[in-house]
Amino acid sequence: MRRRDPERTRADLLTAATTVFAESGYAGTTVDDIAEQTRTTKRMIYYYFGSKEKLYLAVLENAYRGIREAERSQEVGDLPPIEAVRRIAELTYDHHLNHTEFIRLVSIENINHGRSIRRLDSLRDLNRPALGLLEDVLARGREAGMLRADVDALDVHLLISSYCFFQVANQHTFGYLFERDLLAEDRRDHHRNLIGDVVVAWLSAPL
Repeated sequence: MRRRDPERTRADLLTAATTVFAESGYAGTTVDDIAEQTRTTKRMIYYYFGSKEKLYLAVLENAYRGIREAERSQEVGDLPPIEAVRRIAELTYDHHLNHTEFIRLVSIENINHGRSIRRLDSLRDLNRPALGLLEDVLARGREAGMLRADVDALDVHLLISSYCFFQVANQHTFGYLFERDLLAEDRRDHHRNLIGDVVVAWLSAPL
């Protein structure tokens, strides 16, 4: 008899739930919808997560954990500050384009005024390393006289995130209005270089 792997089952449920919640939102999704996407049952979903709401919170936390883990995997501590900040910007661009469900979940959460994310105090601790990484790069750059001192890590994070988020979140409206596919394969290198150039030029600009 094949033994159940609890960790794998839980991970599979999270993956299926992420897809369904990203497509239909919390209100538009039922536990039946999620069960249909897996080889398990509603009962098993409740066993692992307790409720639809707790499953949704787990999906949100897991989605944010993905981008934070990707950032921590980048070894930028030994890179020159300008190269390091460019690497961080490009990483964020690639992650957002490769994880469109994350963008949809964040968009849905904002439409709902952050109602669910406010229940996840753990995300504040999870997000601190992202700013810590930037703070270290900025500090090294300032000490070397390479980077301006009148912006902080949150300013840089906001600039990078807003550009990368826009590529996915507004692809349909922007594409229709301006007849350009923001996610086209042959434009990705251009868009990736663009955010890197913008951040480096801004941070390197004299006061």
